[in-house]
Amino acid sequence: MALLAHNEYEEDSSDEEDIRNTVGNIPMEWYQDFPHVGYDLEGKRIYKPIRNKDELDLFLEKMENPDYWRTVQDPKTGADLKLTDEQLELVQRLQKGQFGDVHFNPYEPSIDFFTHEVMIHPVTNRPADKRSFIPSLIEKEKVSKLVHAIKMGWIKPRKPKEETPTYYDLWAHEDPNSILGRHKMHVPAPKMKLPGHEESYNPPPEYLLSEEERLAWEQQEPEERRMSVVPQQHRSLRAVPAFPRFIHERFERCLDLYLCPRQRKMRVNVDPEELIPKLPKPRDLQPFPTTQALVYRGHTCLVRCISISPNGQWLASGSDDGSVRFWEVSTARCMHALSFGAVVKSLAWNPNPSICLVAIAVEQTVVLVNPCLGDKLLYGATDQLLASYVPPDEERVQPVQWVPATAEQHRKGIRLLLQHGKEVKQVTWHGKGDYLASVVSDNSNQQVLIHQSSKRWSQAPFRRSKGLVQCVLFHPIRPHFLVATQRYIRVYNLLKQELTKKLMSNCKWVSSMAIHPGGDNIICGSYDSKLAWFDMDLSTRPYRLLRHHKRALRSVAFHKRYPLFASASDDGTVIVCHGMVYNDLLQNPLLVPVKVLKGHELTQDLGVLDVLFHPTQPWVFSSGADGTIRLYT
Repeated sequence: MALLAHNEYEEDSSDEEDIRNTVGNIPMEWYQDFPHVGYDLEGKRIYKPIRNKDELDLFLEKMENPDYWRTVQDPKTGADLKLTDEQLELVQRLQKGQFGDVHFNPYEPSIDFFTHEVMIHPVTNRPADKRSFIPSLIEKEKVSKLVHAIKMGWIKPRKPKEETPTYYDLWAHEDPNSILGRHKMHVPAPKMKLPGHEESYNPPPEYLLSEEERLAWEQQEPEERRMSVVPQQHRSLRAVPAFPRFIHERFERCLDLYLCPRQRKMRVNVDPEELIPKLPKPRDLQPFPTTQALVYRGHTCLVRCISISPNGQWLASGSDDGSVRFWEVSTARCMHALSFGAVVKSLAWNPNPSICLVAIAVEQTVVLVNPCLGDKLLYGATDQLLASYVPPDEERVQPVQWVPATAEQHRKGIRLLLQHGKEVKQVTWHGKGDYLASVVSDNSNQQVLIHQSSKRWSQAPFRRSKGLVQCVLFHPIRPHFLVATQRYIRVYNLLKQELTKKLMSNCKWVSSMAIHPGGDNIICGSYDSKLAWFDMDLSTRPYRLLRHHKRALRSVAFHKRYPLFASASDDGTVIVCHGMVYNDLLQNPLLVPVKVLKGHELTQDLGVLDVLFHPTQPWVFSSGADGTIRLYT
């Protein structure tokens, strides 16, 4: 019984799954890279049969095995299966497009589901719609639109297609003369050097090598030899032997051609003149100062600082000889002089045209002087303004002392003294003319002080020191205060009492700075002979660094009305530049050096110490270490 059952499974040709492989209905490609094809009922691997038959074995089997044509491979077990007659018949029927089941008759008589006899009662007795008898209005509208479009020529009737052959000439546009016309970037091989006299069969005697030269040639490396062959003399062309290195040389040539890459280099023919930026001619940028007009003589020592009155009529100068002189600009006449007996470090004329005051920094004091020049009403009104001060009821603690002038000082023109604890090195006014700032040689938080002249009140705006302050400036338009330390320029908002910007000068030691009347551009000079132009809207780094001077820059200045700025240096020159700032924010400022002004003599290795523009004219003043002030127009 068991044997019968075993045989029954052996010859089982049913369409069921092979019971030996239990992987289920999955794609057998998943087992493609494994040595087994699945698992049997006991969970053991069913290994693929070892197939090491080559083409010849398969051919011999095809010839010798009569059942080869009906043998297929079982994808589940990988074993060979012989198809039975029933299975073959099924395959043949399917190939012919017939039904798989032999007993299925496709031509059985059809059964009428609906009767062929007409019944008296219809399935539905709904009366026909009225719209089925009337022509459709929507269709009529559509047709009329199409007719109108055809009449207007908007709809074109379809053209009959022309049956043209789709063959074309591949080589129609090729140049017949070019060897590699299709290869666009073909680089021809470099030609070999033609043989010279040394390779002749009968070379001139000076080309023949002596014994020492031949030995030296043989000891050299092949790359170092001047000649690739030794010149030899033969009686006639018939006596020349075969060249022994011919094949070697040809092979090397082939290697050169295929191993040395050749590439096409596009040479750009650039005129060097075109690389230089196109700058306008200086004569198109006039007016600017070009010639020395006047020399103001009178100081006996170097003139450290100069300042001009708002109307441009008077000039004040401070010197190391301890005096301040007031000059008439147009005549170079000294109107009067004040002696302080100490070095005058800085002075500044009040920029308000209705106030006639000059602030002078001498040692530890800032002196406010009324020079009593020009309009009597004007300087009289200034004295009245200062005399109208009413002291407050209670005394306030201030970093400086406001001391009124004595009668003798009043006769000289001195009105007020601001006594600081340390030496004052710079003084500057606010544009409105009421506030002034002073810089003290000290490293504490009281380096910078702001004073209000009408209320005689002083304050230190900073709580702590950010470095050694070189100079300070009030912004011409906005409530900003600019402080220059050795390397940075900090812009503070006085209303919000906060730091707005920190500009990096890219210089080792800032010496001076000036602000454009528009308020968005700053220049600063440095002791390492650089001038940095900042565009505050653009960046915190310099827009342009100019290195026109050979030595340290002492002073820089902007003109109030013309697009000019100037820099004074220890090399004894003043360089005037055209600095056009455009209203269009997308256009960068145009900076063009236009004139180098000379005239000052170097004294004790110092040149020009201060530079200043006239408020209305395109004139520039410069003060030098030679004790003179010069006006260039």
